[in-house]
Amino acid sequence: MKKPTTLVWLPADHRLLGSGENTMPFLVLGDKYARAVKVNAMAQPVMFPLADAADIATLITMVDGVMLTGSPSNVHPSHFGKTVADTQLPLDEARDALTLKLVNACLEHAVPLLGICRGFQEINVALGGTLHQQVHALDGMQDHRESPHGSYEQQYAPSHDVHFLPHSIFAKWAGANTAKVNSVHGQGIDCLAQGLHALGHAEDGLIEAIEVKGAAAFAYAVQWHPEWRTTNNAFYLAIFKAFGEACAKRNTARTQQPETV
Repeated sequence: MKKPTTLVWLPADHRLLGSGENTMPFLVLGDKYARAVKVNAMAQPVMFPLADAADIATLITMVDGVMLTGSPSNVHPSHFGKTVADTQLPLDEARDALTLKLVNACLEHAVPLLGICRGFQEINVALGGTLHQQVHALDGMQDHRESPHGSYEQQYAPSHDVHFLPHSIFAKWAGANTAKVNSVHGQGIDCLAQGLHALGHAEDGLIEAIEVKGAAAFAYAVQWHPEWRTTNNAFYLAIFKAFGEACAKRNTARTQQPETV
C-alpha cells in the first residue's frame, strides 16, 4: 500500500488586490513557500483558505506539519500591547486571528512547526513576546529591510551574518557557528517570549533564530527567508529537510492503522 502523503498546512494571507475602486479580496500564498515545502521538505503544501480559530481543533488532526510563512503584512501591535507606529504598512488581522492560536495548537498536539519571517514573529507574539515595529529606527541597530528598488535577486541576496549558539541545531544545519543570510524585514523581536530560546543573533544583537523550549516535535523559526533558492543553499536546504523528516514522522504515526486480531 502506498504511504499516505505528508501534508503541511500553510495559512493564507488576506489581501485586497486591484486598484482604486476595482479591488477585491484574495487569499494568497507565495509560490516560493509552497515550492520549498513540496521540493525540499518533500511534503504536499495544503491550504484551508477560510479557516479561522474555531476550525483549528479539527484541521490540526489532518496535517503533519505547519509552516508560518513570511508576508508583506505585519502582526498587529495590539497583540503585544502597542499601537501602530506606521499606518502606511500593511496589516492582516484575519491572519493574526488564526496563526496566533495555531502556534499553540501545534505545540499542544506535537505538530512540527516552522516559522519564517512573519511566522517567526507570530510564534514570539503567540507565546507572549513583543516586537520592535521599526528595527531601523533604533539606536545601534542595522536596517534589516531590503532595498525597495532592487530586483528580487538583489533583495534576497545574502545580507549579513547570523551567529549561532555553538553546538545548536542551527550550527549543525549551517555546518558552522556563523552563516550569511538574506534580510527582508522591518520588524523584529523585542522581548523574547519565556517559552523560547534564542539560537542565533545578527551582528547588531537582533534575534534571528529561535526554538521552542521543551517542544515535543520540531519547533523552530528564523527571521530570514530560507525558502528563497533553497535548493542552491546547503544551509537552507538542511532546515527544510529536517522539517520534512519531522513531518514525515508525524505522518507515519497519524496514518498508521492499528493491527486487527
